[in-house]
Amino acid sequence: MLVMKFGGSSVESSSAIERVAGIVRTRAKQPIVVVVSAIGKTTNRLLDIAHEAVAGNRQGALVKLDDLRAHHFDIADHFGATDLIDGPFAELAELVRGLAVLGELTPRSLDAIAAYGERLSSVIVAKAMNAVHADARDYIVTDERHTQAAPLYAQTYARLKHLPPTPITVMGGFIGSTEAGVTSTLGRGGSDFTASIVGAGLHATEIQIWTDVDGMLTADPRVFPGGHRVKSISFAEAAELAYFGAKVLHPSTVLPAMDGGIPVLILNSRRPEVAGTRIVKDSVPCRNAVKSIACKTNITLVNITSTRMLMAHGFLRRIFEIFDRFETPVDMLATSEVSVSLTIDTSAHVPDIVKELESFAEVTVEAGQTIVCLVGENIRHTPGVASRVFAALEPINVRMISQGASLLNLSVVVAAADLPKAVESLHAEFFRELDPEVFES
Repeated sequence: MLVMKFGGSSVESSSAIERVAGIVRTRAKQPIVVVVSAIGKTTNRLLDIAHEAVAGNRQGALVKLDDLRAHHFDIADHFGATDLIDGPFAELAELVRGLAVLGELTPRSLDAIAAYGERLSSVIVAKAMNAVHADARDYIVTDERHTQAAPLYAQTYARLKHLPPTPITVMGGFIGSTEAGVTSTLGRGGSDFTASIVGAGLHATEIQIWTDVDGMLTADPRVFPGGHRVKSISFAEAAELAYFGAKVLHPSTVLPAMDGGIPVLILNSRRPEVAGTRIVKDSVPCRNAVKSIACKTNITLVNITSTRMLMAHGFLRRIFEIFDRFETPVDMLATSEVSVSLTIDTSAHVPDIVKELESFAEVTVEAGQTIVCLVGENIRHTPGVASRVFAALEPINVRMISQGASLLNLSVVVAAADLPKAVESLHAEFFRELDPEVFES
């Protein structure tokens, strides 16, 4: 059993879908489950339509829906699939009219409208491949945290056992349903997660994530275009990279696959001849200290100081209780006896958090920061990594440094304006020479 996931850019047009069908056919010597995202940008357009409707612009929302319908019908017509999406678009129009009347957009309503992207793309792709379509909502069971639902693994795996035993089955990623049958979503980027869940539930031999890049690189190509392809990497390293900004992989994707010991491949649907990146459970021997450099932008740095807490207990507890109350996760942390520096990737509750912190501490907030994270299992075994980092970043003001408890990463915080130079300098330092077994220059 093989699971193949194709992202929105891989199914963005009829020609792209034909290319995907060709890729799948070359691997059809074993049963395949194909998981697809919504056709490029569809989810954003659906959410925009929903917000337009609840804002009172019913006609404007319906016009935008007509544009989206025309785009999908143009693609579907190429495969003789227009009759399969006519009903869903009629439902969408009714939903938009209902939202305009209610003037309110609940998380449950957001899930209902966002799910149509994958519902539409999956039936079109199934028709293009002459494959069986499976509605993911019949198989992926989640809790009731709409827009960020978590899968209920036992129930999901039990249902996946009843997936049709066909050569090729196509389902939409990102979507599921609660135990009561209400449509839910796994959060943005959740199609990767779906592929991993399906792969684990079916004991797949391999999970392939097809996107528009050649695999994981030694640096984010949007920041530094001179990176090298990483041929093989461990699950632990991939998870660190994903959490700290590697967009090629959803952070949660590796978890079900890791539990099942199933390798994950990152591949390029536009360049299927490239071997991509293979993510495996065990450590991958490498002569380089660092495997890759990830970046997490739009970070806020919060510095908390309280001399009143000198030799007192409970300082950290009081701090984290406040962040917990406002449901704001912390990325990085550095502490001393009376001061704490930490980073968060959302500024939604910063004013309220600062107000409560100021009841017992002095607080400064620095927005517009970036985490630059070096990831590699050899970091823990290689002397002098930190000194090399500081030498490479000598002209740059480092606001904070932290080594993760996993010992797989060493991260620094720099101003957003310094990001390109920081990544370029670190890349030059740690990738002067490449282990040919692990990297493709």
